Amino acid sequence: MSDALVPYDEALAAFDPAMGLEVHIELNTVTKMFCGCPTEFGAEPNTQTCPTCLGLPGSMPVVNGKAVESAIRIGLALNCDIASWCRFARKNYFYPDMPKNFQTSQYDEPIAFDGYTDVLVDTADGSEVFRVEIERAHMEEDTGKSLHVGGSTGRIQGADYSLVDYNRAGIPLIEIVTRPIMGAREKAPAVAKAYVAHLRELILGLGVSDVRMEQGSLRCDVNLSLAPIGTGELGTRTETKNVNSLRSVERAARYEISRQAAILGSGGSILQETRHWQEVSGVTLSGREKSDADDYRYFPEPDLVPVAPSEEWVRSLKDTLPEPPRVRRDRLQKEWGFSDLEMRDTIGADALGLVEETIAAGASPQAARKWWLSELARRANEQDVDIASLPITPAQVARIQALIDEGGINDKLARQVFDGVLAGEGTPDEVVAARGLAIVSDEGALSAAVDAAIAANPDVAGKIREGKVAAAGALIGAVMKDMRGQADAGRVRELILEKLA
Repeated sequence: MSDALVPYDEALAAFDPAMGLEVHIELNTVTKMFCGCPTEFGAEPNTQTCPTCLGLPGSMPVVNGKAVESAIRIGLALNCDIASWCRFARKNYFYPDMPKNFQTSQYDEPIAFDGYTDVLVDTADGSEVFRVEIERAHMEEDTGKSLHVGGSTGRIQGADYSLVDYNRAGIPLIEIVTRPIMGAREKAPAVAKAYVAHLRELILGLGVSDVRMEQGSLRCDVNLSLAPIGTGELGTRTETKNVNSLRSVERAARYEISRQAAILGSGGSILQETRHWQEVSGVTLSGREKSDADDYRYFPEPDLVPVAPSEEWVRSLKDTLPEPPRVRRDRLQKEWGFSDLEMRDTIGADALGLVEETIAAGASPQAARKWWLSELARRANEQDVDIASLPITPAQVARIQALIDEGGINDKLARQVFDGVLAGEGTPDEVVAARGLAIVSDEGALSAAVDAAIAANPDVAGKIREGKVAAAGALIGAVMKDMRGQADAGRVRELILEKLA
């Protein structure tokens, strides 16, 4: 049964939204947080485990130094203070994918705290900078993964039974927690999306994670509450868990605003709970009542020594930070010669990194932008996925453009090459060969096709003989149709005029 909703504008007329975003970043270390098990994605279930990450008696954890280094670099990039001394804690709760029945995390002593980051948000009036304050960024380990078998959605609702894969248990995580984001009003969902996109860009630049939402290496929990407009208060929040795309972050926030407004407007109260985002239906469903920190019975982890990064180490890591995202965007815009509108559209489509990689692979800035923001953005919208999730690489897009530049295909044929690559038929060159898409440059074949078009269209041919050169377009179209778009249109025009002018 669907929840009652009120129109979004009506919700904002009565209530102020407040958001808190919790983003989990899975680090790309070679081994897990507290043991030597590999972290390769997609391995056979339960093949990357050991007594430590399975929580077997007698096993002892050891902190992954590379993970600590990555955590410090993330904290510095978010303008956080770095703790000179911190420690791990046990977060106690039972869930099937928690093999130890507790998660090794950090509680009141995070490694990074009191930071901020500036986010560029697209609005109807242009781009606006919105500051998001960071409460903390702390280290912890990931849980295992439950696989729900049966049913149509892959979720626990409707499943026949569940299996657990512990390969992910123990993989290093950094959880980044914002302070309550207030004052965004109608822009709140857009701020949420822009923040996660900004965070992904920042983390990718640091090189500490591949931040692929579709694989779960970046996951976002959206905390949202409403309070009567103008009070400045915080209402009772819900936490929508593990939203796995940028578009869904925005949609989930917008949905919760309309849902909570309907409940509060009818005199009801909000239950503090976790909720689960349903990608297909675009709604959130109730999960379980949300626990407070006291319910987890945190206490210091007795098997791990405290972490105490030296000032010299922190300073040396700060020197390794890449340029901030806003500085990078300004530099790229200048290098590429994009207008403000072109750059804003590129960022809004979440294609900045894709365009950059395509240019690095050899395409011109305008060609890279054209393909990602037109052809590929359209396909992503049709499939209701993020553009980065499409099964095509920037190098493949650059190769398709190179085939055009070499005269091997034209723009129309390129779209068929995109079809083949996205369908998994191989590289662009393999698709061109398999589908027979190469432009026909054989003079004999082109001349024969032109002769046939002239013979079939004597009236048009007569106009061209009389000097009406513009009429050649009709014959060019006839030749292109006859040759399935694979003729060199420029050469076809030259042959027509040679024969008739």
